[in-house]
Amino acid sequence: MPDLLPSDDSDAGNSSLDTSVIPLGERALRGVLGHVVAVGDEAETTYLEVKSPLDMNSKAAAAKIAKFLLGAANRRPREAARYFHGYAVLVIGVQKNSAPGVLRGTEAHELEDRLRPYLGPQFPAFEFGRVGIDSDREVLFVIAQPPEDGQTIFPCHKSYQSDDRRDSLEDGAIYVRGTSNTRPARSGEVLALVERVRRGGRPPIDLEVQVIGPICRVDRVDEVLESLRCYKEEQFSMQPTPAEETSRSALLVLPSSIFGNQKPLSMEDREKALAVWRSKKAEHIAKGREHLLGVGIPGAGVQVVSRDRFVSKPHLTLTFHNCEVLDYLDPDDADFEKVVEPVLGPHVPFPAFFDHSAIRPILRDYPVTWGTHGSDAQVVLTPEAFRPNVVWTSDQDDYVLIARDLQASAVEVSWELTEDGSDTVSRGEVRVPTESCVDAADVFKLVFVDVDEDHS
Repeated sequence: MPDLLPSDDSDAGNSSLDTSVIPLGERALRGVLGHVVAVGDEAETTYLEVKSPLDMNSKAAAAKIAKFLLGAANRRPREAARYFHGYAVLVIGVQKNSAPGVLRGTEAHELEDRLRPYLGPQFPAFEFGRVGIDSDREVLFVIAQPPEDGQTIFPCHKSYQSDDRRDSLEDGAIYVRGTSNTRPARSGEVLALVERVRRGGRPPIDLEVQVIGPICRVDRVDEVLESLRCYKEEQFSMQPTPAEETSRSALLVLPSSIFGNQKPLSMEDREKALAVWRSKKAEHIAKGREHLLGVGIPGAGVQVVSRDRFVSKPHLTLTFHNCEVLDYLDPDDADFEKVVEPVLGPHVPFPAFFDHSAIRPILRDYPVTWGTHGSDAQVVLTPEAFRPNVVWTSDQDDYVLIARDLQASAVEVSWELTEDGSDTVSRGEVRVPTESCVDAADVFKLVFVDVDEDHS
């Protein structure tokens, strides 16, 4: 008997099988053959099955081959693609340490005719290969094509009863490849095949994303907050005087009522309080900025339409480049002491256990989250679904969007979408105009000063 292992220039001559190749062509098939001869039935996996010599003209042989092909066709594409680029191989006429083969003379078209009653008319094509042993015998290879998303489930179309129940076929049964054999599918495997059909049948995602509400530009925020702090410090440092006189010295003309009345302190106590207050300037300005812009800037939202496509449990991430996102706050909750931290702490006329305006009730399954990541703002939408051609809109009382570049007339918004049960990532971009730049002093006056003056 001739040497069954590959030639010396192949790396498949040992017991290690290279599954990174496509198992077509004599070189690749000899590599598979050498592996099977080395380890025998232990070579069997989800992508490789081994049969000892068969009578290729018998019904038993046709049934065994049909069963392998049915199981290989009902694999899940992602798992199958890990080995042999998704192909699966049946080797006939081999056993451990020998390859007696089968009698020569099996023709591919004749084998297809004998298999068709079991496989059905819509079954995908398969490859047929052979490696000669001698003048009378050869090893046969039946190579199943890689499964694909969108393919139907392939049931058995004809029964066959064997003395060995494991080799029998049942009309209508769905067979899958186990770790080393072909067997009837379990319920979870049938559902996975249904999902395979559904995934491939979906049209590509065509998403229309629109930002509703403004993306604002606000100038001189830190400067205005610094001015307010200076005024607050000046008022605190002075001996109590009539409110109308202190208001004239302000950098901004403010009603004295919004500062409250401070209880006189000794000069030493004043200096200690001011020292502590000044040491927290950066923290105070950051918090004051969030509150001023949260109550003074209109909220934004997102509107989404999926064209002709149902998207199940979407995860849509929008990135607003060179922007920041802050919590939207109801203007009725505007609090001057959150814009400019009092030197002696918040001024409250009555004891308070908590600040109700700081509580933002977020439902457990609320479909919108937001945050600032580096120099970008990010909004994540996770609704139950996007229905075909139905507008989905988020609320506009969640967050406010602010462009960092005061000269930017528009900002770039990129988005990424994934859906439940799919690894596909859909991406897109939109360019969104910004609002005209406003001065932070005008924002402050609109929320705090003008309202108070209107009611004075």
